[in-house]
Amino acid sequence: MDEKVATAAAAREVRKGRAKLPEAALEEFLLRPDPDDPRLTRRVEGVDESGAAVETAVVTERPLTLFLNGQEIVTMMTIGDYPDFLAVGYLLNQNMLRADDEITGIDYDDELEVVVVRTKRQTDYEEKLKKKTRTSGCAQGTVFGDLMEKFEDIKLSKSARLKTSWLASLTRKINGAPSLYLSAGAIHGCALCQGDRPLLYMEDVGRHNAVDKIAGYMFLEGIAPDDKIFYTTGRLTSEMVIKTVQMGIPILVSRSGFTAWGVELAREADLTLIGRAKGRRFLALAGQHRIEFDTASGEDFGDDHPRHQRKSSQGPD
Repeated sequence: MDEKVATAAAAREVRKGRAKLPEAALEEFLLRPDPDDPRLTRRVEGVDESGAAVETAVVTERPLTLFLNGQEIVTMMTIGDYPDFLAVGYLLNQNMLRADDEITGIDYDDELEVVVVRTKRQTDYEEKLKKKTRTSGCAQGTVFGDLMEKFEDIKLSKSARLKTSWLASLTRKINGAPSLYLSAGAIHGCALCQGDRPLLYMEDVGRHNAVDKIAGYMFLEGIAPDDKIFYTTGRLTSEMVIKTVQMGIPILVSRSGFTAWGVELAREADLTLIGRAKGRRFLALAGQHRIEFDTASGEDFGDDHPRHQRKSSQGPD
């Protein structure tokens, strides 16, 4: 738990002085889930298909009510780790926080299951909260206001590159890392990557929560998005595309498949959209101009070890 304490302390310093973490300081898996954290899973007894008694780990779900200044925004179902990053990322992706906003404090009460984000700018989103859109995200994702707000104004980096040799390396590192998925399943993961290095890895019961945690960390630590790759274990839906574009990340990769609107929005935003990525195989349906084909056609990276394989990219998500 020392790593989490140190990370939280560093984040507080960033909030106070808006300091930025040097890009050179970013290491592989700078932050990732802790499958040994007793708060995130619990043991449950049951029986298997033969009637034999079994005990297995299951992921926890707990409510987290988010306030922005004095206004209640939403209650989210989450595994409960990194509530500060989740809160900030959620507000950013809902366009309730601006890039130039000064966060004066983030208060979290574990017992009350409440997190309060305070800003120097006065905020009032009463009208915005009246308009809700249920998204395709699991755990009943909801967005407020205009789903496409500011989407058309975002310009993604055209100089960003994705080498095909990076994909197999990234998937192997991410899927083989210690995770709640491997210990308990029933969870989604997202990773922020640079080249073939996974920098941040977050998990949650809803993939939108995992995305928001990374968005919040990037904002608080001042991490630039222009040369980053976003990896998700979930479907490439409209929500995933919109959030990736809002974060300013030019490349989105998944082991899973696409939705038609997700592809349409990616093409509109010039987002590089890659799905069904497994081993050396993938399918790109938007932004192909950023891809560098640096692997020989016959080169075989092999598939993940069966223990690390997630559900098939051809199957249901």
